[in-house]
Amino acid sequence: MAILLHRGSTGSSVGHLESRLAELGLYTGSVDNIFGGGLEAAVKGFQKSRGLAPDGVVGDQTWASLFPQPQTAPPTPVNPLLNAPLTQRCLALTGTFETSAGIPDCFAGLSGDFDGQGLSLGVAQWNFGQGTLQPLLTQMLNNQEAVMSGIFHDHLPEVRSMLETARAAQLTWVRGIQDPVRHQIFEPWRGMFRALGRTSEFQAIQVEHAAAIHAAALQLCARFGVSSERALALMFDIRVQNYSISAATEAVIRADFAAIPATATPPNIEVAKLRSIANRRAEAAGSKYAEDVRTRKLTIANGAGTVHGVTYDLERQFGIGLRNMTDGLLTPT
Repeated sequence: MAILLHRGSTGSSVGHLESRLAELGLYTGSVDNIFGGGLEAAVKGFQKSRGLAPDGVVGDQTWASLFPQPQTAPPTPVNPLLNAPLTQRCLALTGTFETSAGIPDCFAGLSGDFDGQGLSLGVAQWNFGQGTLQPLLTQMLNNQEAVMSGIFHDHLPEVRSMLETARAAQLTWVRGIQDPVRHQIFEPWRGMFRALGRTSEFQAIQVEHAAAIHAAALQLCARFGVSSERALALMFDIRVQNYSISAATEAVIRADFAAIPATATPPNIEVAKLRSIANRRAEAAGSKYAEDVRTRKLTIANGAGTVHGVTYDLERQFGIGLRNMTDGLLTPT
């Protein structure tokens, strides 16, 4: 499948979709190239009217029904992730979970102190609380000062000064530029940080720093003896959202592994292991976040699911399957 547009997608193809559904009287929102809930509802309405599965996702069949005359149809959208390196596909999946926005908008995902981390920015939600965002900002300031100046202008000295203080002072600063109750970043800071996330220079720095997450995810895969693309995606997501897996949690996972029938096929064994890792890591997250973590992790383990109201199909949307991450030996169940 080449075409795949869904909630969170952006770009001109989404604009063509909005315009077409508006022509059909199904969409009344603005043509802003952003696939939101209103457009999803319009897509579902169209799919129902054509006898298609109303999943709100625009694949080949829905696109062909919307534009039945190829000679007058807009350019066919292609999902670039399907041919991207696996690391980039994992980053896109976790970034979408973290920010509720697809590539490239997830690179500009911004959130306040709702989780006690002060301010989080980017595809992996690097943040001030854990000290993971400061190195990216410092690298950007050192290597791309002109770009930083073009975004922050007369506020740049304040940013530079803040980055030179201790972490406690940095957290005080970021908490001072947001609503203390709703944790929404005040303007102009909200706009400036999001503009930073949209620059190719800062996106490149994010990808560079994601390499360390990828390396840690590979180590987790080796530690638990899982080798599929889904396994790497799961470990990558754990590394971003939950950091790691404790020895106590590992012991419970190992017990689950021991109970998997030896006669099961390699794909079924892999999925059973991934489900165990997903469930046990969720249980270790604490009651407040356990079910959110479980839903997200099981979506990866199972290859499909719904997270925060958004339906995911990892193979179709991100090209992440049950194949072996290096030689493709595993096949879907």
